[in-house]
Amino acid sequence: MDQQMIEKIMTFGALYGARILGAVIIFIIGKWAVHLAVSLIENLMSRAHAEKTLTSFVRNIAKFGLMAMVVIAALNTLGVQTASLVAVIGAAGLAVGLALQGSLSNFSAGVILIVLKPFKVGDFISAGGAMGTVEEIQIFNTILNSPDNRRQFVPNAKITGDSIVNFSAIERRRIDLVFSISYKDDMKKAKEVLLQVVNADSRVLKDPAPLVAVSELGDSGINLVCRPWVKPADYWAVYFDAVEKGKLALEKAGCTIPFPQRDIHLYQEKA
Repeated sequence: MDQQMIEKIMTFGALYGARILGAVIIFIIGKWAVHLAVSLIENLMSRAHAEKTLTSFVRNIAKFGLMAMVVIAALNTLGVQTASLVAVIGAAGLAVGLALQGSLSNFSAGVILIVLKPFKVGDFISAGGAMGTVEEIQIFNTILNSPDNRRQFVPNAKITGDSIVNFSAIERRRIDLVFSISYKDDMKKAKEVLLQVVNADSRVLKDPAPLVAVSELGDSGINLVCRPWVKPADYWAVYFDAVEKGKLALEKAGCTIPFPQRDIHLYQEKA
């Protein structure tokens, strides 16, 4: 290697070596500082008892934004024109945003769900045409486990664009049952029997008190509504038990559950 080549290498090393070393140092220190800042944010939100999903979302956004600043600072130290790079990234981001409008709407809807909290993990809800227990609230989708153990991924935009019914938000639910008895049966006795059935169940709440009342004088019989209040977790178990025990108790008391019937009148036309 001749002297001229050695001088060029030394000149290049002297010119760019310091820049490369500075960029590496900035990146290493910056990465450590980002990790420290993200951990601090996570600890502060944990102390404030923030939702886990919100904490994860803020952590990821902060990490991405701060790392982007570190990379730009390192490139600037190397002499790269970061202004042009930022413009290119912005243009690329705009193009990607236009191509992913649906995903971005789900993203913004996910932020709304995390901030406003119409439901939380573990709640039983009906939203976006699906029903089930909330397994996880993600940025783009909400995962529901249906009562028959099917996992459903519902887009967040579909959830926020429709009505949301949270069955777990209030610590009590009303069961609406209808029992029919014949017109010949003792109506007061039937009401007492149904009240005894629901009051005998320890899962039925005492406040509000269960209600049994006449709701309709139907075509085939008298319809009685039976409305006990229970905790959300006991809803279906009490529902099924009340239907079975109510029918058996009415039959034991001598009441008849009528079948649909019609009276047919025949008229003979005169010749």
